[in-house]
Amino acid sequence: MAESVKEVDLHVHTTASDGSMSPAEVVTHAKEKGLRAIAITDHDTVEGVEEGMRAGRESRLEVIPGVELSVDFSKGTMHLLGYYIDPHCAELVEKLMVVQRGRAERNIKMVKRLQDLGVDIDLSEVRGLAGHGQIGRPHFARIIVQKGYARSIQDAFDRFLHKGGPAYVEKFRFPPEEAMRFIAKAGGLAALAHPFTLNKLQEGELEDLVVELKKEGLEGIEVYYPDHTEEQRRLYRYLAQKYKLFIAGGSDFHGLNREGVELGEGLRDMEFPYRLVEELKRRRKALFRGKNL
Repeated sequence: MAESVKEVDLHVHTTASDGSMSPAEVVTHAKEKGLRAIAITDHDTVEGVEEGMRAGRESRLEVIPGVELSVDFSKGTMHLLGYYIDPHCAELVEKLMVVQRGRAERNIKMVKRLQDLGVDIDLSEVRGLAGHGQIGRPHFARIIVQKGYARSIQDAFDRFLHKGGPAYVEKFRFPPEEAMRFIAKAGGLAALAHPFTLNKLQEGELEDLVVELKKEGLEGIEVYYPDHTEEQRRLYRYLAQKYKLFIAGGSDFHGLNREGVELGEGLRDMEFPYRLVEELKRRRKALFRGKNL
């Protein structure tokens, strides 16, 4: 089998949310791996975008300003990726501040639940690990591992932090249609991230959902993702082609905070070609034709 093409990564996290590398470090790492472009898509924040883009200009690496939003979906977990967003858009910044306040309240509750479960943890420790970035579950997981309550980050999630787990706390989420609206207001394109987390929807249910999301502004779907099976990739590719959605793909890189996932990598036969970025640009140009973006 020929070696797969690995030129871009459209799903990357930094220390601005729950990654272990700063935006500039991620850019350096991407250059070392020979990538041509990355999208910085931190959870519910755009704080790392400017540093990443500045480092990208200095290193001659194309950096796409992005964000990953958790949105409300009762049957499972739904995330939306926003590409080419304006990080200074006032409405986007305001909405993200609402989400971040919800995250802060959730963190306090998660510390309390872990303490009730016998885990010796304090919010100041988690804040210290997160630095200037916002706190996410991987930071909790690292503390849990460091203190010997779990063998690995994945084990910490399995024991305590997975959705529905004993220390898991729901956070505030906007409805998907509202999230897609303010992504578009910021000049961005919305894509459905890793559809497998929608909780095993049947093929017909997923197609119905994609149709509804497209009506509300969905422009793309993440087909290439390390946890997708070949069967899932075929289905998501089919839906993208049928409903004229762009195809996205990325590693969901978090550095040390997500074990076994490397920048620009997926399954052995998964390709991340630059044409994914070219299609994004064509789509955005057509969608916002005549607007000063």
